[in-house]
Amino acid sequence: MIKKIDHIGIAVKDLDTAIKFYEGVLGLKVTEIEEVADQKVKIAFIPTGDSELELLQSTTPDGPIAKFIEKNGEGIQHIAFKVDNLEEKLAQLKAQGVRLIDEKPRRGAGGANIAFLHPKATCGTLVELCERE
Repeated sequence: MIKKIDHIGIAVKDLDTAIKFYEGVLGLKVTEIEEVADQKVKIAFIPTGDSELELLQSTTPDGPIAKFIEKNGEGIQHIAFKVDNLEEKLAQLKAQGVRLIDEKPRRGAGGANIAFLHPKATCGTLVELCERE
């Protein structure tokens, strides 16, 4: 069962510039910055009530965020939904014929277990499911 929107991932070319906007103009506050080496991304976390924004900057020119920006420009890259049992939800979706990018959970930013659904199965939006302890 989907519990809530956990976060929205926003692809940015320059994390410092993006942080200046979100903090200086919108008055939000970055609470943590984390690099996830195996995903080739540096992430700034911005709590927004019951969910958060993740500003995503590629750490390499061939990373998924760099490729996204090259194809689509900066902007919303994915939406993440919180679930209670990620493995069970993935099995359910697979049984329904939903195309998965990740058939098994993997470790993501902030210590969450995550898995992505393919945009071709979700009306063009990259959907992430996450389970936090």
